[in-house]
Parts: sequence; C-alpha cells; structure tokens
Amino acid sequence: MRYALLVCFDESVEVSEEESSQRFAAYQAFAEEAAAKGLLRDSVRLQLTTTATNVQVRRGDLVITDGPFAETKEQIAGFYIVDCKDLDEAIDVASRIPGASHGTIEVRPVWET
Repeated sequence: MRYALLVCFDESVEVSEEESSQRFAAYQAFAEEAAAKGLLRDSVRLQLTTTATNVQVRRGDLVITDGPFAETKEQIAGFYIVDCKDLDEAIDVASRIPGASHGTIEVRPVWET
C-alpha cells in the first residue's frame, strides 16, 4: 500500500547554514536508503508557505489569496510517497525521516483509484 509521509515543521524557526546543510545531507541519506530498500516511489520538497497561492470558487466567483491556507504552528515542507506492506512499516519509515526529530511526520494512506 502506498503512503504519503508529510514532513511538517515550523518555518519561523531559523537554523544556521551549517545546520541546514547537515539536515539536507540527512534527508538525502534517508531518501537513498529508502530507495535502496525499494520503498521510495517519489519525493517533493516544497517552497515556503509565503510562496503559496490559494484558489477558491465561492458563489461562482474566483477568490485568489496569497499565503498559507491555514494558520498553523507547523507547515508542510514536502512529502515522500512510499510503498509499504502496512501502516506499521510506514510508521517505521516515517520515524527515520530527519524531520521527525524537529517536526512532525504525518503518515497518510494514499487513496488508490
């Protein structure tokens, strides 16, 4: 079964260039390990929520606004699509994502059509 592993963290927390480089290397290592195990199907890193555009249609009118959809403490920074045998394996994979140590990894089954 495929799962989306949503990497969430607080964008307002500043990190040094050194820490940023270390985190990037850790994410690369995670992706390489997950790919080598045949689990990783895709991954996407998102730009900050300040670059977001929201689109809604209300009473037939198009409403476009800038910024994140909701005010939350953590924002979705990216995601992985993994193919795991069950939720327990998906949770195990999610626990290895570097962001789990300073943010939250949301594990969500993909709706197969």
